[in-house]
Amino acid sequence: MYVVVEGPIGVGKTSLSSRLAERYAAELHLEVVEENPFLARFYESPETYAFQVQVFFLLFRFKQLSGISQAGLFSQNVVGDYLFDKDFIFASMNLKDAEFALYQDLYSHLSPRLPVPDLVVYLRAEPQELLRRIARRRRPFEEEMPAAYLAELTRRYDEYFRSYPGPVLTVGADELDFVGNPEHERDLLRRIDAALGTPVPAR
Repeated sequence: MYVVVEGPIGVGKTSLSSRLAERYAAELHLEVVEENPFLARFYESPETYAFQVQVFFLLFRFKQLSGISQAGLFSQNVVGDYLFDKDFIFASMNLKDAEFALYQDLYSHLSPRLPVPDLVVYLRAEPQELLRRIARRRRPFEEEMPAAYLAELTRRYDEYFRSYPGPVLTVGADELDFVGNPEHERDLLRRIDAALGTPVPAR
């Protein structure tokens, strides 16, 4: 079983992925963010560093997910906190012209080689709620993130998942506290179990 939790910046992907990995006795694959050497500079000067940021993410994520396809899916459950396609969503916002064309060429060669999730849980929240959550986690390079950027990112996520070809469970996360509220957590886990058809015993 391969399950992915997706959604815009700050929505709670890693927290939910960690809980699902525990529940399904799964290997946990987490997105690498802070290790990107260009990311802090991108937030200071997006047009200058967008291409470097996106190519680093593209190649690192491909290497990580390739490891899943080669070994993990035949012997164990896997939970991840990102789709490979998320990189394309960000690239379509941040890159232009020749840089985007080059990125698309790289993406088109890499994407077909990767595993497809059995279920994607799409956590969705409004930009103002995302800003509140981002502020709470105190990553210095995210402190000046514009609300307009998050609004556009949310719009693009919504558009992507409207036509997503595989199984997806959309969860409104604005009023959902699955970390601090046990009732919210139980309800959400039941919804995910149902969407999966509970293919393995849950912890």
